[in-house]
Amino acid sequence: MKAKGKSGLLLAGLAYLGFVSLGLPDGLLGVAWQSIRASFHLPLDALGILLVMSTTGYLLSSFSSGRLLARISVGSLLALSCLATAASLLGYAVAPRWSLMVAWGMLAGLGAGAIDAGLNAFAAMHFTARTVNWLHAFYGVGATIGPVIMTRVLAAGRPWQWGYGLVGLWQLLLAACFGLTLKWWPAEGVAQKAPAPGGTTASRSTLRLPVVWLSIAVFFVYTGIEAAAGVWVYSLFTEARAIPMSTAGMWVSVYWGSLTAGRFLSGVVVGFAPVRWLLRCCIIGIVLGAALLWFDFTTLLSFLGLALIGLSLAPIFPSLIATTPERLGKAHTANGIGFQIAAAVLGQSLLPSLVGILASHLGLEIVGPALLAAAILLLGLYEALTAISAKKMRGAEAMA
Repeated sequence: MKAKGKSGLLLAGLAYLGFVSLGLPDGLLGVAWQSIRASFHLPLDALGILLVMSTTGYLLSSFSSGRLLARISVGSLLALSCLATAASLLGYAVAPRWSLMVAWGMLAGLGAGAIDAGLNAFAAMHFTARTVNWLHAFYGVGATIGPVIMTRVLAAGRPWQWGYGLVGLWQLLLAACFGLTLKWWPAEGVAQKAPAPGGTTASRSTLRLPVVWLSIAVFFVYTGIEAAAGVWVYSLFTEARAIPMSTAGMWVSVYWGSLTAGRFLSGVVVGFAPVRWLLRCCIIGIVLGAALLWFDFTTLLSFLGLALIGLSLAPIFPSLIATTPERLGKAHTANGIGFQIAAAVLGQSLLPSLVGILASHLGLEIVGPALLAAAILLLGLYEALTAISAKKMRGAEAMA
């Protein structure tokens, strides 16, 4: 962004708050789901339809974000996105039937998808891996605050709708802030600064690269692990292991808090350690954390395993986003980021839905082994991505 002085600082602050707004609803759902099920008399795996609807909206807006940003400023996109998200959350709070809540899920996805794809494309083209990690840390801030809000609402004897109502009002206030500062945002969008997608032909050209498909698979599995842990561990603790609601809610907040702290920390570490080495160590950390959660040697070790998963997940998404131009080349970056975001959205919907189906048939203790299996798969995919990326770079150097 070209804004300078006080206005530049204000716009930067609002951009960070935009990532907070993405995290808040995700943090609410894991704690609220048990109460939502009770309100609407739903089976354990009914969460899948809500996730599918929100994912559909997310995909629609993320795929069209390039066209939107070619016509409107990032500030306008943020204002519209927050307004849509506010409307959906307030809709959740007043929905008298489950079918209406599911319908609001589409709008929630539309609101979140555009801001996610747009800001990530802008950040990848203009910021370092360190800055992108810090930007994504504010997603974790929102996701950490969300469970705290919902836990306190439920502990006070209030219905779960209050939690969504409070966050919906916050989103409405943030949308107003973006709207009031529209004239300070750059008139040109991200799509005008990045290489143009080039229509269908350019997209097909990008999809011919094997490294793109490996990137898609890594993003799919990564976000699936992050979302599945955030959504299902609370139910695992309270229903399968008889842990008090307040304690379980606190540790879900610790999970999101660990992810947030890890992103702030990794923003420092990437300045001194190779990104490839950092991500390999972190994925191994996810494997260890999932094993601790599954084997449940002691309750404390299960809690610490969950926290380790959050801490280890922290740098993966932002660091992979930041290194997309290096991995794919600038000509394929815009398309590649769109595909990666789409894969991430599918992962955060489909993998938690799959875990829900398994839990409804095999019990909630399946959450631990499911997370472990996904973490091992992620490690294998990342090693393959690293190998093919290194081979591509060696080939480019040889040609040079």
